[in-house]
Amino acid sequence: METELWNQFLGMTSGKSDWWTRIGLYEGFWVWGFWLFWAVMIGACMGSFLNVCVLRIPRHESIAGAPSHCFGCGNPIRWYDNIPVWSYCILRGKCRKCGMHIPPRYLVMEILTGLLYAGIMAKTGWSEQSPAVMLPYVILASLAVITIQIDWKRRIIPDVTTYPCMAAGLLCAALLPGEFARETWQQGLFFSGLGLAGTGIGLSLFAVIGRKIAGQDVFGWGDVKFMMAAGALTGPAGAVFILLAGSLGGTLFGIWAGLGRVRRGRSWRGIRIPLGPFLAGAALLWIFAGEILVKEYFKLLTR
Repeated sequence: METELWNQFLGMTSGKSDWWTRIGLYEGFWVWGFWLFWAVMIGACMGSFLNVCVLRIPRHESIAGAPSHCFGCGNPIRWYDNIPVWSYCILRGKCRKCGMHIPPRYLVMEILTGLLYAGIMAKTGWSEQSPAVMLPYVILASLAVITIQIDWKRRIIPDVTTYPCMAAGLLCAALLPGEFARETWQQGLFFSGLGLAGTGIGLSLFAVIGRKIAGQDVFGWGDVKFMMAAGALTGPAGAVFILLAGSLGGTLFGIWAGLGRVRRGRSWRGIRIPLGPFLAGAALLWIFAGEILVKEYFKLLTR
């Protein structure tokens, strides 16, 4: 069934009458290559937008109202100097007017996001998941990319990134119930809402009770909201996986960082590690391998 859906999605439905045969793409391999190329292009454009989000959101600046401009001379960046990857390479990472150096992380973000989008398409297609899964995966991956960068540097996960993703998760589930292998929009919406509400209620109680017991925050509210968005986009199973894998990753990193401080003769008590990047990394892991890892885990338990 999923193979038929993918054939319809890619336009491979009726042999030589398909549009792709008329442009010389006679094999499914080349059709996939064609669509993956455009997935990279769209992802690179989205990576450029995510660069703007990472830069402006922590500063409480508009991500849509103000045009792109050089932070050195303030000169507006023309459209032909704002083409993802291409413009950076042509200008050799410098402003056309003042020559100010543009950090390479902007280029890296565009390339990695392009590859990430193509990877999502390849994974969902070749593992025969429903094409409907791609949209929530892309939204979650974009949220993860922003969260990793902002939370690691600023120690915050802005509401302006998580709230829209919660709404998007519910909307995707209602419009594309096949995302959760459900048949009706009511079932899809219920499943997404269960992931959002269950995660939100559970982690909110954990955060409140943990603070009363420990006398300090044990789980940030930004982390709670990120997990609520992840729950809306992946459902309860994805939310549980992301929470456990992200918490494990953060704990192991904290132990490693703490031991490093001790070896340098410093106290481990002063260490503060944001959990958001590890939750975001776990979200990416769920997208590409989560269901496989869960199945293998349960196989081990039943042996």
